[in-house]
This record gives sequence, C-alpha cells and structure tokens, in this order.
Amino acid sequence: MREAEGGWYRRALMRWVGAVHVRAPLVALTALLLTVAAAAYALSTLTINARTTDMISPEVPFRRNDTAFKQAFPQFRDLILIVIDGATPEQNDEAAERLAERLAAERARFHSIYAPGEDPFFRRNGLLFLGAEDLSRLADRLAAAEPLLATLAEDPTLRGFADVLVKALDREDAGEAADLETLMDRTAAAADAERAGRPLNLSWQALLAERESAWSAKKRLILAQPVLDYRSLRPGASALAEIRRIAAELGIAPENGLRLRLTGPVALDQEEIESAALGSKTASLVSFLLVSLLLVAGLRSVSLIIATAATLVMGLIWTAAFAALSVGQLNLISVAFAVLFIGLGVDFGIHMSLRYREEAAAGAGQREALLRAAGGVGGGLSLSALSAAVGFYAFLPTDYRGLAELGLIAGTGMFIALIANLTVLPALLALFPPGSPPARFAGKTSFLARLVRQRRRAILGSALLLGAAGAAAAPFARFDFNPLNLKDPAAESVTTFLDLANEPSTSPYVIEVLADGLEAANALASRLAALPEVGRALTLSDFLPREQGTKLRIIDDMSIFLTPVLSLPAQASPPDAEARRAAFGRLRERLASAAGGPLSAPAARLAAALDRLAGGTGASDAALASLERRLTAHLPRMFERLRAALAARRVALADLPPGLRSRWLAKDGRARIEVHPSEGITDNRELRRFAEAVLAVAPTATGTPVVIAEAGKAVVAAFRKAAALAFLLIGAALLIAMRRLSDIFLVLAPLALAAVLTVAASVLLGLPFNFANVIALPLLMGLGVSSGIHLVLRLREEGDPARVLASSTSPAVLFSALTTIAAFGSLAFSGHRGMTSMGQLLTIAITMTLAAMLIVLPSLMRESAGARDGEKGP
Repeated sequence: MREAEGGWYRRALMRWVGAVHVRAPLVALTALLLTVAAAAYALSTLTINARTTDMISPEVPFRRNDTAFKQAFPQFRDLILIVIDGATPEQNDEAAERLAERLAAERARFHSIYAPGEDPFFRRNGLLFLGAEDLSRLADRLAAAEPLLATLAEDPTLRGFADVLVKALDREDAGEAADLETLMDRTAAAADAERAGRPLNLSWQALLAERESAWSAKKRLILAQPVLDYRSLRPGASALAEIRRIAAELGIAPENGLRLRLTGPVALDQEEIESAALGSKTASLVSFLLVSLLLVAGLRSVSLIIATAATLVMGLIWTAAFAALSVGQLNLISVAFAVLFIGLGVDFGIHMSLRYREEAAAGAGQREALLRAAGGVGGGLSLSALSAAVGFYAFLPTDYRGLAELGLIAGTGMFIALIANLTVLPALLALFPPGSPPARFAGKTSFLARLVRQRRRAILGSALLLGAAGAAAAPFARFDFNPLNLKDPAAESVTTFLDLANEPSTSPYVIEVLADGLEAANALASRLAALPEVGRALTLSDFLPREQGTKLRIIDDMSIFLTPVLSLPAQASPPDAEARRAAFGRLRERLASAAGGPLSAPAARLAAALDRLAGGTGASDAALASLERRLTAHLPRMFERLRAALAARRVALADLPPGLRSRWLAKDGRARIEVHPSEGITDNRELRRFAEAVLAVAPTATGTPVVIAEAGKAVVAAFRKAAALAFLLIGAALLIAMRRLSDIFLVLAPLALAAVLTVAASVLLGLPFNFANVIALPLLMGLGVSSGIHLVLRLREEGDPARVLASSTSPAVLFSALTTIAAFGSLAFSGHRGMTSMGQLLTIAITMTLAAMLIVLPSLMRESAGARDGEKGP
C-alpha cells in the first residue's frame, strides 16, 4: 500500500537526490567550501550577552521603566559592587578609601567610582546622622572615657595603654565596668591573635559605638562603573581583573585581615558568561561523542557513520553562521543551540541512512536505494522539520527574546538540517558508498511488536491512568523566576550577593522609583515607608539630618571636654624594649591581683591571654612591639575622626556634595527614591511580595526585585502563548499535510500524554521550570510530533502496524530519540545550572515521548485497525 508513490513532492525529492548523485563531487566540494566560510564568519561575529533582563523585550512595561530610570541616572548602569570585609571598621575605612582613590585614577577603565560614606562631608557631619538619643548616649560614653582618651592622647603606646587599664582597675568604677569589660576582652583577643600570628587590631571605633552602625560596621562597599569592552566575549573581565590587581597591590588580602569580594551586575554576568561558554563547549563535545557512539550502534557502517556525522557537523556550522547573521549575539539560552541541533539534526541522517540500508537490503542498487530512501522518508523529514521549526518559532511573537532568539536559530536549523541531509548526505554516500547490506533489514523493535500485539489494551488503559495521574499533579508545577538560582551557587559573585541580601541594610534587592521632583518624591516615599514590606524609603531629603539644633548642642557640649583631649600632643617619647617589658609586667601584676571586684572575670580572661603570650620565658621584644601596634594602630584614625566630627555645622540642601546630589536628582529635575526591604530577602516569595507591595503604590518602580518578578511573569505568559501557538500551528500543518483527522489524532494523542507526564515528572523530581528549561514543552510538541509523523506515514505505506514496527522506521525513531536524549543529557555536564536544568527537563520530555511513540502509538494504531491480523481479544 504505497499511497504517496506518485505524489509531486515525492517525485521532486527523488529528482533532487538524483541530481545530487550525478554531481556528488561538486556538491561535496561546494558544501566543504561553504562550511569553511561559515565557520570563519561565525567565529569572528558571534558574541555572548549574559544580561538576563535583555532576554525580555524592551517594549514590556517593566523594561521601559528600567530604561527610563537608567537614562535619568546612567551612573547606576553596569555596576561592580566591591565589598571589603575586615576585622575592624578602621581597617575597612582605610582600605576602601585607598582602593577608591586608586580606582578613580584609572579613568580609562572606569566611568565612575563611588564609595558611600567616604566623602569628607560625611566625616564632618557623621554624628548628625545619629538619632538624638543615640548621640546623647555616645556623648555620655565619651565623657566617661575622657580620662582614658587623655592618657592615650599623651602616650599612644603600650605603656600608656597599660596605665589606662591599671588606673581603671584601681578605681573599679561599677558604672564603667561594662565598657572596661569589653575593652579587656578585645585586648585579650588581640593578644591571642598575636600569639597565633593572625591579623587583628583593636578597634576603638567599635569600642566607642554603642552598637554596630555605619561608623563601626565591619563591611565597606564601593560602587564601580567600568568601561565595558563589548568587542570581547568577556566585556567586564579586564575591569574585574584590574580591581583585583590594585587591591592586591594595596595589601587588601586575607593575610592582612581583609577580604575583597566582587558582585553586582557586571561580576554576575561575567561569571555567567564564563560558565555558559565553558558549559556549552563541554556539552557540545560530550553530545557529539555520545551521538557518535549511538550512530555506531544504530548504523553499523563506517561509511554511513562518517557521512551522517560529517553532514551533522556541516549543518551545525551553517546554523552557527545563520545565528551570527540573524542575531549577532547569543544569550544564556540560545547558547545551547549547538546541543539542540546535534540532538535534533542527527535524526534526519538516521532516518535517511536506515531507510537507505533497508532499500539496499531489498535489492536496490546504490542510486536506486538513495532515490527510494529520499522518496520514502523525505516527506516525513520535511513535515518533521516543519513541525520542529514551528515548535521553536512559536516563541518568536512572544516578549521572551531569549527563547525567541533560540527559536529563530534552532527553528531555521531544522530546515538547514533537512537541506543538508537531502543534499550533502546523498553526495557523500555516492562518493563513499557503504559496503554490502545485510540480506534483509533486521528490525530492532520486534519485541515491541509482540508487546503491542499481546498487551495493547493494557497499554492503553495504563496510559489513560498515567495521563489522569499526571494531569492531577500538573497544577503543582512551579516556576522559579529568579535568574540568580540558575547561576553557580559557589561563585564569588553569587555568594557575596546572597550574603548582602540577608541583611536589609546591605541588601542589593533595592527598588528604585522616579518621581517628578523632590517634593513629590518625599510624599511618595512617606507612603512607601508605611508598607510593612518596606524598611526604608530614602530620598535626597534624608541626607538632611533631623533635629539638627538638638544634635549640634550635644556636639558643642562634647567639644568642650573632647577638644582639649584631642588637641593634646604626645608628651612621652616612644618606649624602648625595656619600657614595654615593664609596662607589660605591671599590667600582668595588676590583673593577677584583681579579684572580687566587678572586673575580676574579664581581668582573669585578659591575664590568661597575656600569660599565653608570655609563655614560660616571657614575651619577646618583637611580640611586645607587635602587640603595641595591634592595640594602638587605630588610635590616630579614631582621634582624627572625632576631631572632624566635632566640626559639624548645620546642613542645608545646598550643602550636600555634588556627587551625592547627582545620585538622587536627575538633570531634568526628577528625583530618585530608594526603597529597601524591611527584612533580608532569602527566597522568591519574599522577593515577589516586596516587589508587588511597592508596585501597588508606585507602578513605575524598577530595580532588581521588580525586574526579576516581572520578568518571571513575562516568561510564564510567553510560555503559555508559545505552547498554545505551537499546538495550533502544528495541528494546522498536520491537517494540511496529512488530511486525515484519525491520523492527526494518532500523532497528537501520545504527544499530549508525554507532555502531561513531563510536567508531572517535574513536580515529583522537584525540578521547577525556569528561564532556561521552560522551552521543554513547546519544543516537545515540535520534536515529539516528528516521531509520530514517521510512524503514521509508514503505516499509510505499509497498512499494518506490525510491519511498521518491523521496518527501518521504528529503529530510526528509537535511535533518533536516543541520540536526542544523549545530546540533551550532555547538558548535565555543562556546569551551568540553567543549561543543566534545560538538559534534565528535555531529557525527561524526550524519554516520555519515546515511550509514548514506540509503545502507546503502535497500540493506538493496532486498536484503530481493529486487530486485522485476526487475533481475538486484547
């Protein structure tokens, strides 16, 4: 029963392959030259764009809002966030100040450098930004510490430090006990660090601060806006390397008690680019190797294997050249096009090669076998290419540009694969004909024929039950919309980002809002600050200290008793080794005699630390000199900060530094509102809740939380639209090409079952859909329908399901699916979480499709044929 024998398309394909056979050398040479040119063009043109926001259409409202904000405040575009962690705030201040100064001098590499809090304005007026009660308590603490500060101002050495503690122990003032206990405990820690060789200096800022604040925090941030080199595949690499190089020169390193970490959009994108680029190369190589092994197992002919593999490689290179021509750059999803092409493009070669062997085994000569193969599978391959392309192209009209670009590349790649396998493959087989075929084609799936013949109704009943169970599980499928979860969790940029996100005061999950002016910004900020999800809503006005009159009076009172102390010159000459030993011994003796008083416990702890440092033979001169540096190194900076802070004056809006004003007021007068979460954000629900709460009040808000949450909604909407479009277009293509509703049902029913089971598997395995793997279901429609098309068209040709399973079509479907699984499974070796998840879900989808097409579809065929082989019962 060969219905299509006289079809015009079949005849056209056979004539085409016949012409290729006659001109095989010319065709092969032309293909080779085209491949070389395409490879050169692709290598010189293709780049990678790692920005996840760029994968959404710029016309989507949240993208327009983000663009408007970046145009008003361009200094917030493409930032590197430098985080400096040290043991003391003084260390952090000094390191951040020196690094920011050095980076600012690198004008060819950085547009701007901004170190919050390092401006002289904040050093002079820092105390005004404390609350009035906090400032009053700080004044009391400084007043109580005035004798200590006076002694250290006159003698900032180990000798003066020992005198301070001895006098304090002699007084044993219960009111000072808590402060002195802290001082002694931290002195003990410094002594133990000296003994262990660890970097740790005594922080006087932390001692004087009642609790951690901007003045005493152990973390400093610098915002660097680099000059990015978009001609390179690694546009931010040189800037990141330069920061690390300069930091190393300045001694910002763990051996000095400092840690430098980099995060922010540029660092996150750069590590993503490197991970994706390496992952795609690794996955492509593993994919090609696995596919080659399966070709060996399936084709069992050196000529067929080499010809099929060569055709595959040429098609891949042509597709890469098309990608360079059509989109110019790959995103973090479209970078996987090579693996997809290998997994799908090889199917064409397998079907063509196995049908060629079948015809040759039936007695046809080489030319006749090629013509019959083209006529036998060419129509199915063409319809499969169309259906697969439709599955890819379904994303083109959506707002998800990431998948739309992949769809354009991979969809066109299906037509390229079709052309290559109807042109290059026949030419290569003509030049290098396979050896003698077996006496007859040995079907690889005869066991499936027996299973279907004996258990078809049990299979169909089980399929119905599985489909119902899968449909029940489908509503529990979830979508992970946070692209951070697709990045390497061990990458420095990611761990640093998450560390900052745990604290509301440092969280990068900040929302930005544009207002028409400062007055409008202040009013909107008040409404936003009232939301329970919001911790702070800042505008430029928040840099005008409140209650300035009250605070300035407190500062004036502080100046009365602190200015004389801070003006004292060092009276004593630096101690020599003998003087240090005497001071050390005097302090140890006094600590040993401190018993029964309020400071007896901390005194005992400090005495034990000093005993450990002294050891059995006493502390060395070098150890005592080093201990002196640990205890007094930060004193000059603390005195300098206090002197500067006592010079505070009333601040008006015009007094704010220009660099600060430009970060809050745009050139056109619009004002920026910076909205911080009330709590650390650690999961997607908190992120979405924060974004939606702010958007309800300020619909034009942007910033990382809004972009992530809204991008997730855009992707889900694109997925639904693409899935519906793919289903409709594939159904229309099948209706036009096959013209039988029963045949269309046979193709689509197993496909629907595979889709439902894929969603159910994602629920059971805890594998959420995300930005990368969301392509699985629309793609499954395009890919799964291919197998159904080949089997149903072969049923038309043979008229008997048993003969279909015994023909070359069934093993071709099997090996095509296996090669696709091998290709997609190779993505698990990529090391990139997004690509890995894509490979996992696509592997599940194709596995489900394979089972549905080779077991459920033949059972439907046999059931619809009414068991025409004469068997009775199921």
